[in-house]
Amino acid sequence: MSDEQSDTGTGWPEPTGPSRPTGPAAEPDPRPDAPDPDETAPLRGEPRREEPGPDGGLPDGGEATVDLTRQAAAGDEAPPAAPAKKRMSSASVMIAVLLALLGFTLVVQLKTTSTDPTLSAARQEDLVRILSDLDARENRLRQDIAELEESQRQLASGAQGREAALEEAARRADELGILAGTLPATGPGLTVRISGGGKSIPASRILDAVQELRGAGAEAMQISGGVGSPARIIASTYFLDGEGGGLVVDGRRMTGPYSITVIGDPATMRTALNIPGGVAASIRGDGGNVSFEDREVAEVSALHEPITLEHARPVS
Repeated sequence: MSDEQSDTGTGWPEPTGPSRPTGPAAEPDPRPDAPDPDETAPLRGEPRREEPGPDGGLPDGGEATVDLTRQAAAGDEAPPAAPAKKRMSSASVMIAVLLALLGFTLVVQLKTTSTDPTLSAARQEDLVRILSDLDARENRLRQDIAELEESQRQLASGAQGREAALEEAARRADELGILAGTLPATGPGLTVRISGGGKSIPASRILDAVQELRGAGAEAMQISGGVGSPARIIASTYFLDGEGGGLVVDGRRMTGPYSITVIGDPATMRTALNIPGGVAASIRGDGGNVSFEDREVAEVSALHEPITLEHARPVS
């Protein structure tokens, strides 16, 4: 036995390295001064650490590790969760709502425009004519605005204001008389002749024609039939189907064919009646016929009795 073995008294050499070898897990250390394995074993959930070597580092350049399996078995607390995201501010919510409403409006508008049966069935020249008519109407409205602004300046110009006011009042009285049907009117226009082709023309067809002409800028109209005197058409005019055929206009009975004399732009009004699927197409589809005649000077001579107001009063 060597000197080293005699020093320990166990016959086992004292290890000189950073760690001493151990036997199998089932065999205890036979040395009398060996530490109790239960005392030196790491507690459950605690990191198992290697003893530092002579140079202060861990053996084999390793690092202290944690037995994750033991941590999970010991029921350690989970790492803290990530902080929740901040809630959207009220301004962000409002912006999102406004954008959604804008998108919905655009979709509805596009869908309505793309599914318009009248415009989708119109020919290219009809669409060009409609656009030209709209431009002409815009120009007339701008001209009316300019005239009204000029009248306002004249009315506010001191000594000339009184004379200008009288002239303006007379002009407005004439215009209102034409619109009310109490004064005759003349000007460029159109004559529309409607026949039923042996059938009675419903009053709804005549009303549709009048509404189309009004929408196209008609300023004065009258209607006449094969029998009876012409009737002035104003805002309160009504149309009814007569007994046994014919037409009743403001209580006045008429028979076909019918002729509507209208003052306004002839091209615009003719285009409005000839739109595919419109008034002319409907009458022709029922077996009737619609014809047009442009007039440089159309006369609307039929008059309407002045309307007596019962409830309406001017605002003072």
